[in-house]
Amino acid sequence: MSRVYLDWNATAPLRPEARAAMAEGFALVGNPSSVHAEGRAAKMALERAREAVATALGAEAADVVFTSGATEAAALALAGRDLSSAAVEHDAILAWTRADLGVADDGRVTVPDPARATLQAANSETGVLQDLPPGLALSDLTQLFGKLPFAFDWSGIDAGIVSAHKLGGPKGIGALVLRKGLDLQARIRGGGQESGRRAGTENLVGALGFAAAATAAQADLSRGIPEKLSELRDYLQSRVEASAGMTRLPGRETRRLPGTLCILTPGWLGETQVMQMDLAGFAVSAGSACSSGKVRPSGVLRAMGVSEDDASCAIRVSIGPDTSRDEVERFADAWCAARDRWQARRRGSGAGRAGG
Repeated sequence: MSRVYLDWNATAPLRPEARAAMAEGFALVGNPSSVHAEGRAAKMALERAREAVATALGAEAADVVFTSGATEAAALALAGRDLSSAAVEHDAILAWTRADLGVADDGRVTVPDPARATLQAANSETGVLQDLPPGLALSDLTQLFGKLPFAFDWSGIDAGIVSAHKLGGPKGIGALVLRKGLDLQARIRGGGQESGRRAGTENLVGALGFAAAATAAQADLSRGIPEKLSELRDYLQSRVEASAGMTRLPGRETRRLPGTLCILTPGWLGETQVMQMDLAGFAVSAGSACSSGKVRPSGVLRAMGVSEDDASCAIRVSIGPDTSRDEVERFADAWCAARDRWQARRRGSGAGRAGG
């Protein structure tokens, strides 16, 4: 039986629209900074891509700065600044900020001074959605963009970061979007690309794939994909709750991304569950992909008041537009069966905290 991919929050499969746009981009031989005909053709394609990404974001094209990804976009926006954040943020944000904002048990964050703070729009592990206050200095929009309606120019925030591969574009390209008129000091210098805000020859092929994926993701919103994902997530949630009394679902009490479910079973290590599900043919994760392999409790769950031991016992299931009901049902069957086997071994051994 074919494998089932349920780790869309780590990276979404490349959309066919993005693949086709990238293939066309490989035929453009010119450097976008060159003034000859080939260079002008490449420049026109780059700016069309910028316009498409800006349209999907609800922003102006001139305010979109292409980067190598959301991590670079965060560094470009945050380096040299003194901003507050919460411990539920991605490491790319925490590397540049003070994690001193309060986090409630449901994952919601209190922001007393938006102008001196950064706040993610959606959490990659729990799916918890935040209300972005007007005047917010920066928001990590990576998990929200393309999954729920959002308009940057209407949001009232100063800046946001996005990444192409989270919505079905290629890896290795993202963007920083800025409020009109906001000044920005370049961190990568040596050329005038990106209106002097980020030097280096632009990733034209990546930009074209990003634009196509962003456009396709916006079309998904209008054809009911978020509602479909909510139904699938709720089905899986009901299966887990019905069969696993001691299992908890962090973020369950508040608004979440449609396709994200965090499942925490005290005593059953998340890394063990990931390996067991992988052997059964399902790709899930034990947290943010950028933190995987570090074998440490989830900082997101710890910030939500979960104990260190329990924070090591969670997995994330994230689904996308191509996920079918049958795939979710098959995963539910496999996970519930694995949990029953683990619980039987635990009872038989009289174990307290067991790994697998």
